[in-house]
Amino acid sequence: MLEEQRQAKRQEATRQQAARQEAERMPSARLEAERQRAARQAADVQEAARQATARERAAQEEIARAEAARREAARRETERQEAARIEAERQVVARQAADVQEFARQAAARQEAAQAAVARQAAELQEAARQMAARQESARIAADRLEAARVETARVEAARIEAARVEAARAEAADLEAARAEAARVEVAKLEAAQAEAARIEAAKLEAARAEAARIEGAKIEAAQAEAARAEAAKLEAARAEAARIEAAKIEAARTEAARLEAAKIEAAQTEAARVEAAKIEAAQTEAARVEAAKIEAAKTEAARVEAAKIEAAQAEAARVEAAKLEAARAEAAKLEAAQVEAQAATAKREATLRAIGRQLNEEADRRDAASAGARNSPALLPSWTSARRYRLFGRTDPNAEIILYAEAWERKIQLNLTIDTVGAAAKQPHTDPLVTVAIRSDGSVESVTIVQSSGVAALDEAIRRVVRSQAPYQSFPTGLTRDFDVLEIRRTWYFDVAIRLY
Repeated sequence: MLEEQRQAKRQEATRQQAARQEAERMPSARLEAERQRAARQAADVQEAARQATARERAAQEEIARAEAARREAARRETERQEAARIEAERQVVARQAADVQEFARQAAARQEAAQAAVARQAAELQEAARQMAARQESARIAADRLEAARVETARVEAARIEAARVEAARAEAADLEAARAEAARVEVAKLEAAQAEAARIEAAKLEAARAEAARIEGAKIEAAQAEAARAEAAKLEAARAEAARIEAAKIEAARTEAARLEAAKIEAAQTEAARVEAAKIEAAQTEAARVEAAKIEAAKTEAARVEAAKIEAAQAEAARVEAAKLEAARAEAAKLEAAQVEAQAATAKREATLRAIGRQLNEEADRRDAASAGARNSPALLPSWTSARRYRLFGRTDPNAEIILYAEAWERKIQLNLTIDTVGAAAKQPHTDPLVTVAIRSDGSVESVTIVQSSGVAALDEAIRRVVRSQAPYQSFPTGLTRDFDVLEIRRTWYFDVAIRLY
C-alpha cells in the first residue's frame, strides 16, 4: 500500500512538473484561465465533499431511526408473545383447577349418596333384625345379614374401583403438570436463547457498522490527504504568481479542514454515544424481561405447589375415610361369616323339618280336596284373601305378621341388588308407576308375574318381569307359612329413580 502511494505521489509530482513546464510556456491570459478553472474545480470538490458528508450523516440518522423502530417493534412483539403465553398458561391452570374442583365435587356427591344409601340400608337392616329377633327367627336374620353382606361387598368393590379411578386421575394430573412445567422450562430456555442470539446479532451489526464507519472515515481522510496534497501542489505552483492569495487560500483551507475534522470527530462521538446508550437500553430490557419471567415462573411454581398440597391433603383424607370404611366392612364381614355358618346349620335343620311337613301337608291337601268336592256350590272366597293354599297380600298390613316379614324380605332383595341396571333406559322414558302382582311358591320360585296396571312402556313392563325372575329363587317360606300356604301373591307399586322402590 505504501509503495502504491509513493508511486502515485511520484506520478503526481511528474504530472505537476509537466504542468509547471507547460504553464511557463503559456501566456498570462491562459495561465489566469487555468488558475480560475483550478479554483472552480477545488470549490466543486469541496461542495461535493460537503454534500457527501451531509448524505452520509442523513443515511446514518435514517439507519439509526430504522434500527430503533425495529428494536421497538421486536420488543413489543416479544412482550405480546410473552403476555399471550402467560395468559394461555393461566387459562390452562384455571381449567385444571376447575377440573380438580369438579372432580372433588362429584366424588363428594358420590360419597354422600353412597353414605345415604348405606345409612338407609343400615336402618332397614336394623329394623328387620329387631323384628326378627322379637320373633326368634335367627335363620331369617342370618339370611338377611348375608344378603346385606353381598350388597356391602359390591359397594366395597365399587369403592375400590372408584379409588383406583381417582388414583389414575391423580397420576394423570401429575403427568400433565410435569409436562406443563417442562414445556414452560423449554419455552423460557428458547426465549433466553433467542434474546442471546438477538443480542449477538445486534452486537455484530454494531461492530460491522463501526468497522464500515472507520473504513469510510479512513477513505475520507486518505482522499482528503491526497486532495490536500494536490491542492498544496497547486497552491505552491500558483504561489509564485500570487503569494498573498495563495496564503489566504491556505488559511481558509486549513480552517475548512479543521472544521471538517472536528465535525467528523463530533459525529463519531455521537455515534459511539448512541451505540453505548442503545446497548444499555437493550441490557436493561433483557434484565427486566428475565426478572419478570423469573417472577412469573416462581408464582406458577408456588400456585402448583399449593394446589398439589390441597390435592394431596384431600387424597389423604379420602384414603383415611376409605380405610375406616374397609375396616368396618371387614368387621361386618367377619360377623356375617359367623352368622352364615350359624344360618347354614339352621337351614339344614329347617330343610329336614320342611320335608317332614311337606309330606304331612300333601296328606292334608288330599283330604281337603276330597272334602271340597261336595262344597263346589258354596260362595267363593273374597279375592282380597284366597283359597285354602294361596294367599294374597295386596297392602302393607295383615293380621299374619310372618307374611308381612316375608314380603319385606322379598322387597329388600329386589331393591338392594342393583336391579336398576336391568331396567336401563326404559325407566327414563315417560311412564306411569306400574302395579305388579308376583306369585311366589313356598320353595322361593316364581309362579307368575302379572302386570295389573301397565307403565305404558312395553319395554319397562318386560324389564320388570326380567328383574323379578333374575332374583329367583327367593327365600323359602318359614315353617308357619309353609304349613298353611303353597303360594303367596304380593302386589306392589314399582317406582324408579336411582334404584327400584316398591310401595
